[in-house]
Amino acid sequence: MTEPCFDVAHLGHVEVLTNTFDESLDFFTRVYGLKLSAMDGDSAYLRAWDDYEFHTLKLTKSDTTGVAHIGYRVSSEAALERRVKVIETSGYMVHGWVDGDLGHGRAYRFEDPFGHVFELYWDTVKYDPPEDDKPALKNMSSRFHAQGVSPRRIDHLNLLAEDVIQFRDFMITCLGSRVTEQIRLNNGRLGGCWFTINNKTYDLACTEEHGRGQNRLHHVTYATDQREDILRAADIFLENGVHIETGPHKHAIQGTFFLYVWEPAGNRVELANAGARLILQPDWETITWTEDERKKGQAWGLKTIETFHTHGTPPVTAE
Repeated sequence: MTEPCFDVAHLGHVEVLTNTFDESLDFFTRVYGLKLSAMDGDSAYLRAWDDYEFHTLKLTKSDTTGVAHIGYRVSSEAALERRVKVIETSGYMVHGWVDGDLGHGRAYRFEDPFGHVFELYWDTVKYDPPEDDKPALKNMSSRFHAQGVSPRRIDHLNLLAEDVIQFRDFMITCLGSRVTEQIRLNNGRLGGCWFTINNKTYDLACTEEHGRGQNRLHHVTYATDQREDILRAADIFLENGVHIETGPHKHAIQGTFFLYVWEPAGNRVELANAGARLILQPDWETITWTEDERKKGQAWGLKTIETFHTHGTPPVTAE
């Protein structure tokens, strides 16, 4: 057991690519209910109503789909320098320093073994609500947003990798992450890992790639206050012709109440409610699920559908 590292504070933002930009932007604002902070060139900067940063989702026009990069905010300038030193000597591919964008200052970029690009940053732009978006309570980031589903904050994302053990080692080395839960397959491989760098149950998951793709996104997730919000969201998605892939239901792993849909470009998006579950135990021991246990389905018996194992973005010919 090693002492947890808290140099990295939280998941900051995810840049998602879309080849149907206008339709995707309409989904994320009018239907999903994120707030638009700004437009800049081919990108829209979006946030949930209680995200404190300028953006948590950067939606970028592209000829493909998937994830362009994942941003984590560190706990201090000194923590950023410490992490950079570790990453530079880790042997993983590094891109080096970039200037940042509308949402944050300089950032250090690097890659996992499967081509997903990560960045760490400290200087950030905190959302400053205009008069018509100032909340009644000064401890809120902005006014409650009643548009569409209206999740409260960004929660996590799930990436696909050919070898989850390699990805696990990357997360532990470069971000100082802890593994809260994992799936051990009968062949000895890891089918999935759930990572945290704070006291949330997880901020990133990695599951095994079954679609023969590379550098793929499984899903990005925002959190709601209660389960009822997700039931309401299912009706909103139904009324707007959004493809509901699976749920509402409860995950066995992590115990989150979930709903998965595909936005117009095909990127999978989740709504989740974890209730009050936090990892407060400093000597938390990883929960390991067997392959046979996972074949039983989700918490209340819902079987995991085939597309959940094969669909990711960008798509591959086999889909």
